[in-house]
Amino acid sequence: MQETVEITEAKGAICRAIMSELTDWFTNPDVIEACADAVEALPMFGCMEADTVAGFVALHPHPPAAMEVLVIATRRRYHRSGVGKRLLAAAETFARSADCKLLTVKTLAPRGKDEPQYDRTRTFYDRNGFIRAEIFPTLWGESDPCLFFVKPLTSIN
Repeated sequence: MQETVEITEAKGAICRAIMSELTDWFTNPDVIEACADAVEALPMFGCMEADTVAGFVALHPHPPAAMEVLVIATRRRYHRSGVGKRLLAAAETFARSADCKLLTVKTLAPRGKDEPQYDRTRTFYDRNGFIRAEIFPTLWGESDPCLFFVKPLTSIN
């Protein structure tokens, strides 16, 4: 039975451990360390399987109306098990409770080469109601274009 809980301790260690398992996505140790440092000061939720954190999401507020999924990661053995969907649901609930109108996330944009792991990531966000809003070609460097997704949390009038 998986349960989603707020994580308040050892956030950096959890982030570092899970991201380090996911070598198809996270190849730069400096990026992993930067995320581990950043999550210490951010709201973070985890999906628990017994005593194991199966995955986590850390959120960065952008007042007054947006909340960013700064990092979301699921241990490989829990991929395609619903953990990511549960984590996004926790993120949406938290964002709504903070009166946010948008949930945002950034991921690697298509680069014209075979990268099935990022195809799956983008499809995951598509399936969970995110809209591909913009590509920032140089935000992370010319070889790593950024795809910016948004998800409205309220009805658009």
